[in-house]
Amino acid sequence: MDNYTNNDQNSYGSSNGYPVDPNNNSYHYTGTDNTDNTTGNAYSTYSSYSSAQTGTDQSHDRYYSPYERRTMEESAPKAKKPKKQHGFGMKVAKCACLAAVFGLVAGGVFGGVNYLIPEKEVSVTETQTSALATTSQDNGNTTATTAGGSIIATDVSDIVEDAMPAIVAITNMTEIPYQTWFGQTYTQESDSAGSGIIVSEDDDYLYIATNNHVVEGAKTLTVQFCDEQTVAAEVKGTSPSNDLAVVQVKKDDIEDETKEAIKIAKINDGGNEKVGEPVIAIGNALGYGQSVTSGIISALNREVTAQDSSTGETYTNTLTQTDASINPGNSGGALLNVKGEVIGINSSKMGGDYVDGVGFAIPMTTAAPIINELITREKVTEDKAAFLGINGIDVDTSVSEKYSMPVGICVVKVYEGSAAAEAGIQKGDIITKFDGHDVDSMEEVQELLQYHAAGTDVTVTICRADNGQYVEQDIEVTLGSKN
Repeated sequence: MDNYTNNDQNSYGSSNGYPVDPNNNSYHYTGTDNTDNTTGNAYSTYSSYSSAQTGTDQSHDRYYSPYERRTMEESAPKAKKPKKQHGFGMKVAKCACLAAVFGLVAGGVFGGVNYLIPEKEVSVTETQTSALATTSQDNGNTTATTAGGSIIATDVSDIVEDAMPAIVAITNMTEIPYQTWFGQTYTQESDSAGSGIIVSEDDDYLYIATNNHVVEGAKTLTVQFCDEQTVAAEVKGTSPSNDLAVVQVKKDDIEDETKEAIKIAKINDGGNEKVGEPVIAIGNALGYGQSVTSGIISALNREVTAQDSSTGETYTNTLTQTDASINPGNSGGALLNVKGEVIGINSSKMGGDYVDGVGFAIPMTTAAPIINELITREKVTEDKAAFLGINGIDVDTSVSEKYSMPVGICVVKVYEGSAAAEAGIQKGDIITKFDGHDVDSMEEVQELLQYHAAGTDVTVTICRADNGQYVEQDIEVTLGSKN
């Protein structure tokens, strides 16, 4: 048997290695035992040999059979290959591929099942159908009524088509004063947009309800109807504390085609609205022309405080809240129910400082009586003008809260021999109502006096201090002559 040394053979498994016999591919070791190892140890295991290398005399020959060598290789621990690091994108791609494969397989399975198994006809009994929902036609619009009785308006186009001829766009031209750096003043024309509702007519005029702030300070007013014809208009009457006004248009100024196109709005002042009821708002939003928004009634009887831009006076009204968008230009437009009836007059001024999705409308229960009065009452001529005979200062909300006084007009002077003096009105009294109208400024009293002739009897409501408390009482006054 030939001997093979480490110098003549390639290493295997370590730096020292073990020679390989070319005849049988076994490991071969040539050496002698040291004094601590016996001859019988020549065929010891690899570990025995390794431990014997520390001796001085190692002359044993050791052959490892192919079977032993394979057993040793299999029992030796193998180094693990490092895993490849894949990014998040690779994971997403794998998931997408798996999902696509699953979808194809599932689609094929369901398609096969539907093809192989015949469809069954499913029938719903009349009782079951009525329990789910019923449908009805209202002004050509299909509505669904659920088992609970609520109405779901899925299409409001027919309601809008029926109501739109009663809605107008209003343009207000005003003169705004400006001051230069040198103290000189000048005026410049400015226009603002609003909306209105045709509510009444007589032989000579068409009457349009709107907000007071839409027509406030107007130098000229124009009204545009649904067919885009524009005509001149004038203010018939206003109620600043309620933010209501009536505009009138001469029928002679309206073309015959327009008269056929327009109509009088249907008014519902019964006050039967409910929270959650669907509503539609129509108006001249942002001055772009008539537009439509829809929503629900969010709340009823909301007390909202607003300020008159011309006088600075604040006033509080009870309004209807809705989530239908009401933007500048929508003011004076209509808030409709699903029957196409006007249940409110929109006012963007009331909701201007609120968050998105909160709009307000003056309910027709409040607006209708005031509008009717503004239409029917007439201003008296100058020779018949009435005079109350007081001077007063306005008590707004801030003054009222600071001094614990009622909101109204505090009388600071009563003219001797005047109607107020004859009726018993005294200095220090606070006038809260004039002829049934809430008042909180002298301007409002002067506005109301324009519609009363001298000698007319009116009721004036006052609050008079009594032992530190204000006591309300009504005083009948016969108005005197201004001339």
